[in-house]
Amino acid sequence: MTTILRRWSYQHQWLYDSISWTAALAVGGERRFRQLALDNLTINENSVILDLCCGAGQNTGYLARLSGHCTGLDISPVALSRAQKSLPDVTFVEGLAQAMPFGDGQFDLVHTSVALHEMDTGQLQQIIKEVYRVLKPDGVFTLIDFHQPHNLLFWPGLSLFLWLFETPTAWQLIGTDLVKMLKDAGFDDCRQNLYAGGSLQVIQGFKIDD
Repeated sequence: MTTILRRWSYQHQWLYDSISWTAALAVGGERRFRQLALDNLTINENSVILDLCCGAGQNTGYLARLSGHCTGLDISPVALSRAQKSLPDVTFVEGLAQAMPFGDGQFDLVHTSVALHEMDTGQLQQIIKEVYRVLKPDGVFTLIDFHQPHNLLFWPGLSLFLWLFETPTAWQLIGTDLVKMLKDAGFDDCRQNLYAGGSLQVIQGFKIDD
């Protein structure tokens, strides 16, 4: 189940931003949170980047400062309208993550932040296959999302957050082996790092050019 707070957080940008800012304190603040999924990756101004499930573009803006070839994809026209207003020089595309309107081998990097927990298992499998398809050889899929805490002190906070703001798919995700899903889809080299007592995971999957 979820509560009315979830709907309010999507209707009111200030509430969503406040929640995000507070949650990011567990890893050292918002700037550090946005950097986590990019750690140890080589990104330059010519890197072709897709911000998958970009929402209103909070992470897209960070990525766009690293590369002049950044695209945001989301299913919500309302969120994309907000993103385009704040980032007029970035390309935003409306579409499903499970059926991306892009050709094969188009991106050097596909990035998604705290979005996959919105999907059920079947959708996750399809999204990961689509990410693999749109990545160039030697491209990288990098994500940050919830994970089952290994530190018991983080369980109450995560449980309360999921109950107030998320749907049952978020609970499914923390019991899902995303690394195995990436490997099953063809990613050869997958690296997982845990943060905030294990309640957040960063996974980087590499599409190795054979």
